[in-house]
Amino acid sequence: MLNLNLSLIMRMFVSFILRKNRGKKEGIAPVYVRFTMNERRVQLSTGVSVDMSKWDPKQQKCIGRSREAQVLNNKILKVKTDLYDIYNQLSAFEEDFDVMDIKNRMLKVDEGKYIGVVSIFDYYLDSMKDKLHKSFSMETYKHYKSSKGRVEDFIKSQYKINDFPVGKIDYNFLDKFDRYLKSKYKVHQNTAWNYHKHLRRILNLAISLEYIEKNPYGKYKVRLDPTNREFLTIDELGRIEDKEFTLERLDLVKNIFVFACYTGLSYSDISKLHQRHLALGDDGNEWLIIDRTKTNNRCRIPLLPKAKEILELFKHYPSISGTGRLVPVLSNQRLNSYLKEIADTCKISKNLSMHMARHTFATSVTLSNGVPIETVSKILGHTSLKTTQIYARILDKKISDDMGDLKLKLEQKRKSNWG
Repeated sequence: MLNLNLSLIMRMFVSFILRKNRGKKEGIAPVYVRFTMNERRVQLSTGVSVDMSKWDPKQQKCIGRSREAQVLNNKILKVKTDLYDIYNQLSAFEEDFDVMDIKNRMLKVDEGKYIGVVSIFDYYLDSMKDKLHKSFSMETYKHYKSSKGRVEDFIKSQYKINDFPVGKIDYNFLDKFDRYLKSKYKVHQNTAWNYHKHLRRILNLAISLEYIEKNPYGKYKVRLDPTNREFLTIDELGRIEDKEFTLERLDLVKNIFVFACYTGLSYSDISKLHQRHLALGDDGNEWLIIDRTKTNNRCRIPLLPKAKEILELFKHYPSISGTGRLVPVLSNQRLNSYLKEIADTCKISKNLSMHMARHTFATSVTLSNGVPIETVSKILGHTSLKTTQIYARILDKKISDDMGDLKLKLEQKRKSNWG
């Protein structure tokens, strides 16, 4: 048995040894890792076997620059890194532990006790990737990936480790995470709420996987501030509709935006619109029937005259001719950039974006013209009326008109009673 130099990591010593008596082939020996702490020692196989003539006992690695030597050395280094990480994690919690606890972590014994929240994030992201464009959109996947990055950064910054045992997440952890988001990334309350929403979902998954019994968010509440969602008035929408642009790109973007205002579809749904989404309704009129990218909820949208007019314009558009696609879309970033030019030209001070078209449909086009909120909710593909109420802010003009109608009715009743 060949014993190597030790490297000290706080109270833990790590070394690698060649087990010559375990070699299955002549001249080949398995590499074992030995770690010692408080005079207790454990040995584990690294899963690596080396040619003894090519092993450097002082450097604790294979000699040479061959591809094989690099692969073997990387595996040995990973074992050492994993040991360091486990030791640092256990040290961070200031609990009593010994080499057997480290061994169990390395062998994944009682893994539920030690599983990290970042690992569960990875598990969920892998699951989402397998279901992309079926149960999840790429946009949702990217949001969760961003949230995982924020959690990972927080753990490294606050605890100096790469992952944090999900079973040890408590009120204090969540509160520190909230303060970290707002101090480090300067996020607003509702942005922080979204990060918490994703972390809460991961912790619910941990419950389903039987790693924890309760979600710590049961005690830690995150406030969601009311939002002021901008939309265009009918007058502002009319200004855009009536404006003629000589630049083809601006004319195209104008028509895409107006189409969104009269259908309530998001950018991601418009970008996948196809002939197969057109259907003849029981009323004899054309409808768009499409499953939303974000939620997979089905939208059934009767085509308003303006939307039909724009689809007719797009029928022979070169980039989609013969493809079956209904709308020739650009990237969302380019669309929003060109919409800012259109807003300036039409003297609209609002921050024009594709998502504003959806708000405009819900407010100025439908609700303000007497369409019931339940109908609007169905068209938008919402599962909850609460979601529609956020999108569909009633216009002051609509309130004024309704109150005017009420005044007339009350006046008529009063005259009728006196007559």
